[in-house]
Amino acid sequence: MSLLTRHLAREIYASIALVFAALLMLFAFLDFIRELNMLDRGGYRLSQVLLFVLLTVPGHIYELFPVAVLIGSIFALVQMAANSELVVYRSAGASLGQMVSALFKIGLPLVLLSYLCGELLAPASERMAQTLKLKAQNADVSVKEFRSGVWVKDKGSFVNVKNVLPDTSLLNISIYEFDDSYHLRAITAAKRAIFVEENRWQLEGVTQTRFDKQGTSVSNQAGMEWRSVLNPEILSVLLVKPEQMSAWNLYQYAQHLRDNRQKTARYEIAMWNKLVYPFAVLVMMLLALPFASHHRREGGISAKVFLGIVLGLAFHFVGRLFASLGALNEWPPMLSATAMSMVFLLLAGVMLWWTERR
Repeated sequence: MSLLTRHLAREIYASIALVFAALLMLFAFLDFIRELNMLDRGGYRLSQVLLFVLLTVPGHIYELFPVAVLIGSIFALVQMAANSELVVYRSAGASLGQMVSALFKIGLPLVLLSYLCGELLAPASERMAQTLKLKAQNADVSVKEFRSGVWVKDKGSFVNVKNVLPDTSLLNISIYEFDDSYHLRAITAAKRAIFVEENRWQLEGVTQTRFDKQGTSVSNQAGMEWRSVLNPEILSVLLVKPEQMSAWNLYQYAQHLRDNRQKTARYEIAMWNKLVYPFAVLVMMLLALPFASHHRREGGISAKVFLGIVLGLAFHFVGRLFASLGALNEWPPMLSATAMSMVFLLLAGVMLWWTERR
């Protein structure tokens, strides 16, 4: 079995690496073409476009992991079946269970690699890419949740932020404070807010209007301290899409929204997807195994690889569609995140049963 596992691992890893190279070059080229339309905006030069495309590669690696594993595994297994290598292994006594066990052993390092890429490398790389682009274009993030900017509930206050700079400092911020009876107590408007440390911001260019029984009072200050549970990690969601954030940051942001009685579906689905998605690698390797039953009358390697590409792209795009529908219809987050993996696992089981039955 150790010989079978080593031989399968060598062939499958080589095929997956080849597929990854082809897919990443394709996606990087498409990103490069898209970014060329923004060339010369501000200081956005060709060298920065190339660096931006390079920084987006880890995100593509994570997104394409199951697709590349499926196509690469199908290519390797069908090639070995065409050369009668798998027939020799099965004739030597390797059962279907042993083949599945060998594939799982081969897939576990890929699961770990996918998890590390999605949790550590891709979020940091994506944030760097977006920051580079915004700085090069001399731009900031104009929040589009509402025309007036983004609104965040912060304990007894409502905070309105018009713009977020790449360093996560805030521009044109308004803080509406309410008392326990939900009466407006004060409005604080600041030109800029800079994060100092946990739960503490420094406001600059402050105009504060206070409301009490004696009337209204207005004061202007060069700066003042603002205590808030908001932090750059929570606000980083404005720079990076939820699907490209780490599971920990998604959990923190979803918890913040839940504490303030706001909708969390999109972020909870993205969090569960981050936790479950790497294990789709094992499902894809299991799905590739039935393709190894090679019969020339059913088509050669190219036909089966093409079918693998179709299945892989269906998993990728339909899975994203299902997650979006889950967020819109408020389906259970775990179900929305795992539905496609469960469907493909069932498909793999049916195909294996049919192959063995024949």
